[in-house]
Amino acid sequence: MARRVFIHLGLPKTATTYLQTILWSSRDQLRADGVLLPGDERRDHLWASRVIREDPNLDKHPELHRTSWARLRAELADWDGDGLVSHEFFAAASPRQAAAMVADLAPAEVHLVATAREPLGLFTASWQESLKNRSTVPLPEYARTVSKSPNAIWNWRTLDLRLVLRRWAGDLPPEHVHVLPVHRGGRREAIWETYAALIGVDPSAYDTGQSFPNESMGVVEAETLRRVNEHLGSFERAFDRGVYIRTYLADERLVPRGGDRYWPEPDQVEECRARGRDAVEFVRERGFDVRGDLDDLLVPEVLEPRRSVASVTDAEVAEVAVQLVARMLGDVRDLRGGSAG
Repeated sequence: MARRVFIHLGLPKTATTYLQTILWSSRDQLRADGVLLPGDERRDHLWASRVIREDPNLDKHPELHRTSWARLRAELADWDGDGLVSHEFFAAASPRQAAAMVADLAPAEVHLVATAREPLGLFTASWQESLKNRSTVPLPEYARTVSKSPNAIWNWRTLDLRLVLRRWAGDLPPEHVHVLPVHRGGRREAIWETYAALIGVDPSAYDTGQSFPNESMGVVEAETLRRVNEHLGSFERAFDRGVYIRTYLADERLVPRGGDRYWPEPDQVEECRARGRDAVEFVRERGFDVRGDLDDLLVPEVLEPRRSVASVTDAEVAEVAVQLVARMLGDVRDLRGGSAG
């Protein structure tokens, strides 16, 4: 069995895509450096998270998906170095499910890795991510409660560091629970350098050029996508959401427009502040291993002026939608081989 296994459980929207892109593009080098990233592709870790969280829809999926966690465990069992499993959806697991995953890895020494971010930026980024996954919930109504379901991702269940660590840390020694704050406004590479040092590899020896930032939409663009989602009832498959809504519509057509930045409602801002303070206090009380500055997890007391989603007008949405239709019409023409003559 692997000597140590690092479970990178998120949180969502804390540079996880950036880190995972580096890891999966460097699997051979990781292995040479003594760290096994099990599985054939990144989605194996996604499906393993669904097995761990007992997704009720798993029985509708191929055997390859249903056996993902068993396959990852088998690879780790045949490895005598360190292992790494990484997906942000692990964060939603219940205490029982988390304990079962840790027990499945015995006798390996299990380490939890929680990348973390100040809750206000995390909250607004996660709302956009929910829209890219076909959500229609307006920002003023977003994450108003903490879900009890381990299959609820875009919710304070996965966004609140204190709640996630309370479910996951269990009886693990505090020095085996690692919190990596993303430095606010810092170099993007800094989180990779911290992460690499934790798992015991030289960060400078890895190619970070294949990774890319997960860019945001402006407030009008985000609200336009939300309203479009209300008419996409047939886009239920993960493939459809990933290819057409997230990549084509959001990342390739709406994100490049830029747009105005925004804050949620004032009471949501204050809730983010309170959750940030509670998380910092909890981590300090429990004595977890912190790789960075916990103050980066606090929402600033003074915020720059930004728009609210409530300020978006129908005329603004119509303008974005009309320009979007024109751009998409050009895409259709190009797909059909251009204009005749």
